[in-house]
Amino acid sequence: MENGGSTITIKGILSLLMESISEVEDGEGRCVKKVISLGMGDPTLYSCFRTTQVSLQAVSDSLLSNKFHGYAPTVGLPQTRRAIAEYLSRDLPYKLSQDDVFITSGCTQAIDVALAMLARPRANILLPRPGFPIYELCAKFRNLEARYFDLLPENGWEIDLDAVESLADENTVALVVINPGNPCGNVYSYLHLMKIAETAKKLGILVIADEVYGHLAFGSKPFVPMGVFGSIVPVLTLGSLSKRWIVPGWRLGWFVTTDPSGSFKDPKIIERFKKYFDILGGPATFIQAAVPTILEQTDESFFKKTLNSLKNSSDICYDWINEIPCIDSSHRPEGSMAMMVKLNLSLLEDISDDIDFCFKLAREESVILLPGTAVGLKNWLRITFAADASSIEEAFKRIKSFYLRHAKTQSQTIVDL
Repeated sequence: MENGGSTITIKGILSLLMESISEVEDGEGRCVKKVISLGMGDPTLYSCFRTTQVSLQAVSDSLLSNKFHGYAPTVGLPQTRRAIAEYLSRDLPYKLSQDDVFITSGCTQAIDVALAMLARPRANILLPRPGFPIYELCAKFRNLEARYFDLLPENGWEIDLDAVESLADENTVALVVINPGNPCGNVYSYLHLMKIAETAKKLGILVIADEVYGHLAFGSKPFVPMGVFGSIVPVLTLGSLSKRWIVPGWRLGWFVTTDPSGSFKDPKIIERFKKYFDILGGPATFIQAAVPTILEQTDESFFKKTLNSLKNSSDICYDWINEIPCIDSSHRPEGSMAMMVKLNLSLLEDISDDIDFCFKLAREESVILLPGTAVGLKNWLRITFAADASSIEEAFKRIKSFYLRHAKTQSQTIVDL
C-alpha cells in the first residue's frame, strides 16, 4: 500500500472541502442541495444520535451543585478516576485502581501524553496505515520517528505482524493498535489481539491501545479490550466518553496503565506521569464530577439503540457502495463509525486522485467525504456512517450521479486497457 504522507489534519482538509462548496440556490434564494457530510466522525450532527438523559442530568446536577467550579487535581478527580477504573475492570481479568487512571481532555490529549512519555533520542513508534493522523502529528512534535505497518483489507484490516517485526529495532518504543478500527470499521478477534500482544512481547515494546470506539462493535466479533493481555505485554489504554456516549464536545478522556505485571509501578515513572499532567489542562471539573453517575447508571438499552443505528447505517452504506462501480469495499463494517472504500480511477474520465475526487464531489454534489490520503491511503476514501438513514441515502444518490457524470465511456475504458 502507498503511504499518503499526510501533512494536514482531518479537520483541516474537511474545512477546505467545506469552503470549496458554492451553494446552489433556486430563484427564491433557497439552497437547492443541502450539504451532507460523511467525513467527520461526529455523530451529534444528526438527530438520530443523542446522548442518554442520564448523562445530561448528571452534568446538570454537577454544575448546579456549586461544588465543582474550582480546580480539579491535575490527574483528575479521585471519584472520576475510581469510576473509570471500575468501568474498565468489568472487561478485564484483573482489577484496576484509581492510581492507574489519569483524566485527559479527550482521547487526543491522551495520545499526546502517551507519545510524550515515550519520547527519547532516536526513538521510533509503529503506527497503523491507514490510521489516525493525530499520532503522526504528535510524533513529529515529540521528535519520534513514525514507522508504518499496513492493515490488510483482504484479512479484515488485521495488522501485518510480519511487517511489524521487520520494522522494529532496539529504538522502537511502542506499537499502536486502534480497535474498533478508525478509519476501517473493523473489530479485532481475541486471537488476533493475542498475537499482537505476543509479537510486542517478543520485540520488547509496549502496546498503545486506542479504544476511543470501545464497545461500538455490531458485527460477529465482540469488542475485546487490549488490556485483557496486559499480563503478556504492558498496555497503555486510551479512551473517552466521546463516541460510546455521543458527547465528543465534552472532551472527557482517559490515559490508563492496564498493566497487572506492574511495569508502570516504578515510582519514577509515576512521578513523571504526574509532573507531566501538572502542565496540562484537564476537562472541566463539573464534567469530571458527572462521570461516576454516567458510567454507573446508563441503561444498556441506550447502547443497544446506538449499535442498532450504526449497524443499520453501515449496511445502507455497504449496499450502496455495491451499486457504484468506481468505489469498492470488500469488508462490511463491524464497528466504530467509519469505513474505507477503494477508488477505481480507471473508471473515471477526469479524476486524478482521491483528493481531486473529494473536492469535485463537494463542489458538484455538496457531499463531503474524506480523502484516504488524509489517513495514509492514497486513492481510497473514508466514509463516516454515523448519520441518519435518509442523509446517507441522499448522499449516495448524489455520489452515484457524480460517478455517472464522470464515468469513462466503454470505448474509453477499452482503450485504457
